[in-house]
Amino acid sequence: MRKPLFKIRENGKYGFMDASGEIVIEPQYYEAEEFYNGFSRVRFNNKLVPLDSLGRLLLKQLFNYVGLFEDGLAKAQLVNQWGFIDERGSLAIGIQFQDAGDFSEGLAPVQEDGLYGFIDKKGRYSIKPQYADAKEFKSSRAAIMIEGQGGYIDKSGNLVIKPQFDACRSFQRDVAVIIENEKWGLINKRGDVIFEPRFEILDGFPVGDFFDGMALAIDGEQFGFVNQQGQITVEPQFDSAGDFGEGLALVEKGGAYGFIDKTGNLIIEPQYEDAGVFADGLAQVKVNDQWGYIDLEGKMAIIPRFQEVVPFQDGLARVVTDGKWSYIDRWGDVVWREK
Repeated sequence: MRKPLFKIRENGKYGFMDASGEIVIEPQYYEAEEFYNGFSRVRFNNKLVPLDSLGRLLLKQLFNYVGLFEDGLAKAQLVNQWGFIDERGSLAIGIQFQDAGDFSEGLAPVQEDGLYGFIDKKGRYSIKPQYADAKEFKSSRAAIMIEGQGGYIDKSGNLVIKPQFDACRSFQRDVAVIIENEKWGLINKRGDVIFEPRFEILDGFPVGDFFDGMALAIDGEQFGFVNQQGQITVEPQFDSAGDFGEGLALVEKGGAYGFIDKTGNLIIEPQYEDAGVFADGLAQVKVNDQWGYIDLEGKMAIIPRFQEVVPFQDGLARVVTDGKWSYIDRWGDVVWREK
């Protein structure tokens, strides 16, 4: 199991520490991303280059772009073509494709001669190029486009849900988002429509992305939630809302923020100037222009005293005081502070 690493900043450069506050990778990069699947990406020679947890750059070859590691491989672009590298930075699948998606469930969508198919980890076609578009496999289904219609195939390339939708998204466990007439709905793995397309697609808002089994649903200017059974468990009624986390979701009513449960009951009354998502049992809240954290019962766990905060993750949260970064634990004690 990988130990979590946390991004730190010193003199405008970024590095990483462990959960105890010990520096593991010295701050030396002008740009760095959070670790994901064992790797960060840092700016080096004006390129984003993968960095492993020991601070080693994958520099066997410099690419125009390297994606995130999924299933042990990351897509890489050289000039206008794509291939894949392994976790040592070696080219695992040669640069040869017009486009490429990520590996998922052992396969990746790639484009050749304008059509998409799927390759295995040795670069061999498992499903020959034949689709106008294709997404990654999730729950043994992949969304594809044929003649302007979206449907789904299995790993043998068989059509399991015939192309019939304006667009469709990858499965999230047993459900997937379909789009018809610029509205979204849900289908199950058999292709049954369990929620007729009804809700709007708005720029800047997720479309049917499930968190904690619930997805935001926007009707006009009101926000509610749909569950993965296709039921509207919270009718659109709030001025805004955030994702569910640990059984509660942020909602706004009359300019104040509070939290509801999955049935729409207000568990923590709207009373905050702003708020965030529950993680590690705490959620960030804003009071008198300062940020702190509350627990799942709405009790103030960390007194508001920060300019900026992010949600807790792996037991720590990054906060900002007087423009400087710090990491605090769930009791509010400082584990690391920017000099």
